[in-house]
Amino acid sequence: MATLKFYLDTRHAKKDGTFPLKIKIAQKKEAKFVNLNVSLKTEQWDSMENKIINHKRKSMLNSYIKERMMEVENMVYSLMKEGKINSMDVTSIKNEIMGIPEEEEEQSTFVSQFRKFIENKDNPRTKDIYQNTLNRIMDFCPDCEDLKFEDINKDWLTRFDRYMAKRSPSKNARNIHFRNIRAVFNEAIDDGITSFYPFRKFKIKNVETPKRSLSVGQLRELFNFPCEEYEEKYLDMFKLIFYLAGINIVDLCHLKKTDLNNGRIEYYRAKTSRLYSIKVEPEAMGIIEKYKGVNWLLDILDRYEDYRDYARRMNCALKSIGYTSIKKHGRKVKNPLFPHLTTYWARHTWATLAAELDIPKETIAAALGHEIGSPITSIYINFDQKKVDKANRMVIDYLKEGL
Repeated sequence: MATLKFYLDTRHAKKDGTFPLKIKIAQKKEAKFVNLNVSLKTEQWDSMENKIINHKRKSMLNSYIKERMMEVENMVYSLMKEGKINSMDVTSIKNEIMGIPEEEEEQSTFVSQFRKFIENKDNPRTKDIYQNTLNRIMDFCPDCEDLKFEDINKDWLTRFDRYMAKRSPSKNARNIHFRNIRAVFNEAIDDGITSFYPFRKFKIKNVETPKRSLSVGQLRELFNFPCEEYEEKYLDMFKLIFYLAGINIVDLCHLKKTDLNNGRIEYYRAKTSRLYSIKVEPEAMGIIEKYKGVNWLLDILDRYEDYRDYARRMNCALKSIGYTSIKKHGRKVKNPLFPHLTTYWARHTWATLAAELDIPKETIAAALGHEIGSPITSIYINFDQKKVDKANRMVIDYLKEGL
């Protein structure tokens, strides 16, 4: 007879020191786990009472996990009533609970699970990022279809790193692939597919990247600079990114006219597919009116088919903004103010100035469109948008003190 119980999986801590809460399904001395998408600290789980304690949202979360347990219990009871459960192994029981038909179940190899992981992603861009990692793995290991999770050990990861280094000397760029591999492992562990975890021994160490933000003084200098006429439109878009609390260039280009209502821009972020809302301050509205589009909120995609082409042109222009000197034979030579400037600097600079103003990290994260807390938390919490609006106004006023 299958048994069910809550299980706080303390084998694998998350970065914030919490552990995933699961439902453990035991049958014939084997066990599988159903992830509840709730993460807790050890002191927040009462294993005797099977309930969440010392948590701000304990009532809501306790209701949720009890409801989920009841659903699983009802499914198990139905299998028992139909006389099926005694002939089923624990994997089959879990598949029945999760709605996975037996004939569709793939062999639990690393690559098969990686493909499932990609398929479960909704955002096309996110799918591409993980698919790129899988392509690298397949180039490195032609027979990777038979790779088991246990084969991906420290030695394998080290050799994979050396292989990628031949084409990608940037350590931080290679680390993206290792974080993607780690994400597949974490999900497989949460789903009870494997307990093997090579990242205890293989550490993903970032190399410090060059500074990508401007000081408030440098930003004032840039915003006041009498740039050339062709550079002005790109500098205006840089300003708009800043005034909209660091909006991503892909989202800025794809804003629709209908996204602007009652003084707010509301849209779904391309990266996360999450709804985002930002108050349009007068400084931003002035630029929006100046570059009003025909088919879009801004005229960017009325003139360019691909936002990437526009972003490349914009970054080249931003890097060139600076003083011009006339050399021999009338040759013009640029002396850029900030030769590494890109659209991302507007976003990073906004966050840096917000931190200088002692704006809480949670508010900065919300302003940048980052997820606040765990996925289950974000379902039930509507972050106070007034805090973000106030923070953005504070940052803009901090800049304007010297403009």
